[in-house]
This record gives sequence, structure tokens and C-alpha cells, in this order.
Amino acid sequence: MVRRARRRGRYDRVADRLPLREITRDRRARWTAQDGRTFEAHVDELTARQRIRMFVEGDEGLEPAMLWLTETGMPMAYKSWTKVFERASERCERAGLKVYATPKMLRHSMALRVLVSLHHALDRRLGLTAAQRRDYEGAYGTVWTMVKDLLGHRSEVTTREIYLEPVRGLQIDSLLNDEDNPSNSELFADLARRTGLILDVA
Repeated sequence: MVRRARRRGRYDRVADRLPLREITRDRRARWTAQDGRTFEAHVDELTARQRIRMFVEGDEGLEPAMLWLTETGMPMAYKSWTKVFERASERCERAGLKVYATPKMLRHSMALRVLVSLHHALDRRLGLTAAQRRDYEGAYGTVWTMVKDLLGHRSEVTTREIYLEPVRGLQIDSLLNDEDNPSNSELFADLARRTGLILDVA
């Protein structure tokens, strides 16, 4: 799609595009406007309009800085993502599959499964029992940090208290008590039914 858009000159015709120069390690975006002026802002402060107008110069020419593109190779408006998932869910229903998903549900599902899997992996690597795990809470801070980074949260508090709210009140021990099934399908299915925030198709 990108190569086709380049050949058709779509990117060259974007009059108000913002050439992205770099994103620094502390997540600051730097770009140059058409008049040559240079700007800088933290990634979290960029507006949807700015993001959709940002392009990078690749080895073969211009390409959008956005991850999701339309069939024409142009950046997809973030509100369109929901429609993509709605249509995919409708196709699943027509095919007899009981699957309904939204971007937010997949994000919640990924976060919860990664959290449980990382805890389980640490238990196995360190040879911890459930009781010993509580004595190693300092080490488990790194698990929350990894999930926080995957979600792109600025604060670990957001990950713990808000984004993974569906599992508040559940003891992590109960999620990890099955050595043969670290994902504990029954609990995930129950969370999916009760909250509607995570996806479970088992």
C-alpha cells in the first residue's frame, strides 16, 4: 500500500504534512514544518490531527508515521479503528463464530494475560511458592513495569488501579494456582463475562 501510494504521489500531495525527524528516548517528537521551522512536543501531547499528518523519510521515500493505514496507504483516523473491528466481528458472526472484539477489549486481554504469564514465569524461574511470592513483592514491581511499558502508560498506578481494574479484588494467587495452565481459562472466561472488557473465546 505504501509503495502504491508513493507511485501515485499521494504523500507528495499532502500539503500540510509534518516531516518527523526523530522521537527521542524520553518520547519527545521533533518535526519540521513546511516553512522550515522546527517543533518539539512530548508524544502524549500530540493531537490526532498532528499524528495523522506526520511522515518519515524512509529508504524508498516518504511514508506515514502512523501504524494503521487505509487501503490507499494513507493514515487511518483513529475513530475508524472501531469500525474495522465492528466489521470483523460481523464477519465472524456470519461465519458462526461467537467472537466480538473492540480495540479496548484486546488491549485489556493482552495486559491481563501478559501480567499473569510474567508472574508465572518469575515463579518458575525463581522456584517460588505462593507464600514465598508475597515475600518477593519488590521483584514483582518489575512485572507491573513491563506491562505498564507495553501499554504505554506514564504511571504504573494507571496500570494497577485503572486499566486492570477488572482483576482488582482477585488474589493473584488464584490466577496462578494451576501449574499446568498458567492462563487459568475459567477465571479469564469469568472475567470476560462479568466485565465485558476482555476477550475470551476458549
